[in-house]
Amino acid sequence: MISSLIASIYRYRGFVIGSVKREFASRYRNSMLGAAWLVLQPLAQILVFTLIFSQVMQARLPGLSGTFAYSIFLCAGTLTWGLFAEIVGRAQTVFLDNANLLKKLSFPRICLPIIVVLSAFLNFVIIFGLFTAFLVFSGNFPGWPYLALFPVLLLQMTFAIGLGMVLGVLNVFFRDVGQFFGIVLQFWFWLTPIVYPMETLPVWARGLLAYNPMTPLVTAYQGILLKGSPPVWSTLGLTAGLAMLLCTLGLALFRRHAGEMVDEL
Repeated sequence: MISSLIASIYRYRGFVIGSVKREFASRYRNSMLGAAWLVLQPLAQILVFTLIFSQVMQARLPGLSGTFAYSIFLCAGTLTWGLFAEIVGRAQTVFLDNANLLKKLSFPRICLPIIVVLSAFLNFVIIFGLFTAFLVFSGNFPGWPYLALFPVLLLQMTFAIGLGMVLGVLNVFFRDVGQFFGIVLQFWFWLTPIVYPMETLPVWARGLLAYNPMTPLVTAYQGILLKGSPPVWSTLGLTAGLAMLLCTLGLALFRRHAGEMVDEL
């Protein structure tokens, strides 16, 4: 089953790559600065975090004395959360957004979630590349532990697309799913240690947040970028297991209801 799925995606790789390119180009087609906005927007965010929190508010993290520590902490959390939110948010509406395409063309429907992941990843690479340049020029680049970001990033995208596919299939038949999850995502953001460090929370709150599958991912990014320390891989076990479960469930739902989805759309 998996091998045939991979083979079908490979056969339609031109369709996938072409769709990603068209989507990237269309996003900035009618703007005067074009793709420059993709650079300007995250650059503005990094500058705001740096100037406001480091220079004006002089925010500090427990145990860290670096001038840009809190700015790096915030960027590590918000930029990677943005990737997660974009993948899940777009995946949950991907079949609804491409209803006409699904009805008119014959192609492996699984290509649509793949396009979502690649498009979001392309945007993230550009944004995070700027952030990495900031780390280098400010003297805060973590060195070799930076390579540990890649398996963490892969795990995060797997978790995001697994969750997104489950929501995407359900959203075709129950349109309230997308609306409800939008509310859940807002609470989820604040229940993840993105703008506050875990050390500032009461012990009981830390215990609760440990069950949040995004907590070990975000803290792994923060540990790598702030302290130059690789994550404790065992802490990512719950998220990895949940990611595999969601991907399996998402594929099962997709394969079972692929035909019904076209009729429902």
